[in-house]
Amino acid sequence: MIGDVLASSIICNNLKMLYPEAQIDYLIYPFTQPVVLNNPNIDNLILFHDDYRKSKIAFLNFLLSIKKSQYDLVFDAYGKLESNLVVAFSGAKTKIGFRKSYSDFLYSKTTKEITQPLTNAGTALENRINLVKLIAHSNQFDLKPKIFLTEEEIANGKKILLHHNIDFSNKIFMIGVLGSGNSKTYPFPFMAQILDAIVFETNATLLFNYMPSQIAEAQEIYNLCQKKTQQHIKIDLIPGSIREFLSITQHCDALIGNEGGAVNMAKALDIPTFTIFSTWIIKEAWNAFENGTTNVSVHLKDFKPELYGTKTAKEMKKEALKLYEEFRPDLFENQIRKFVQIPKVR
Repeated sequence: MIGDVLASSIICNNLKMLYPEAQIDYLIYPFTQPVVLNNPNIDNLILFHDDYRKSKIAFLNFLLSIKKSQYDLVFDAYGKLESNLVVAFSGAKTKIGFRKSYSDFLYSKTTKEITQPLTNAGTALENRINLVKLIAHSNQFDLKPKIFLTEEEIANGKKILLHHNIDFSNKIFMIGVLGSGNSKTYPFPFMAQILDAIVFETNATLLFNYMPSQIAEAQEIYNLCQKKTQQHIKIDLIPGSIREFLSITQHCDALIGNEGGAVNMAKALDIPTFTIFSTWIIKEAWNAFENGTTNVSVHLKDFKPELYGTKTAKEMKKEALKLYEEFRPDLFENQIRKFVQIPKVR
């Protein structure tokens, strides 16, 4: 997913810092390209096309092309069957990956994934840096993912906002109204209550972030909002691409909404975030750089830990929708009212 690709890009960033003359190639799915375009620490993007999953011959040819590249080091931050096979075929002398009983034999060096963060970066980023630490004797690592926009893209983002008559004298909030699925989407009536509170406090302009295929769901949330709130929502401003979304978000004062790729992208642009975590996602992995002011997140477990006990994330996912009923806006409404008072700087 986009958030994973952005998170793993810190491996590339730190390798280039440690070995500036090295060639750094990054293997990703094509749809995730936008978050790593123009990254000066990546020399080549190697794309894993859908054909490789559909055709064994196509996949084999791809694996053979990896072997021909004669890599010195291979880092596997994915840890699934496909990446296991890439590692196996790579022919690299040094193969780095996460410690797993069924795949340890493939790697020359492994590290066990930690479950509790040691810094405010969160375990998702810390675990990726721990892969780099296996071959780098240094205490200087940069754990923050970065997105690199061109001046032209930034100017285009502002142009789009002006075209939609956005008033830059008011705060502009990008709203992640929908998650990637039902189990990662805050209930529509609750989200509408949050949006009503934001507009009541700030009179800000709200930009809805959603995929074109989610227009019906976005419209449903819009219809649940108060009339005054609806007047502040620009529901028809739909970016034509992820890069266009990034160029627009660059001009926003904050991103508020469901945890997911959009939140990770906003953080990589140094945009303040208020994240509503799904009831089953492990917050400690993805609440990167939380500081209580410019990066804030809430999780049902923060307020009602008794609902969780010792159940795993996989077990909790089955109960996600039922748990959402307990995650009422009044639990964190004061926190979001405080957050939206952040100074306007953009």
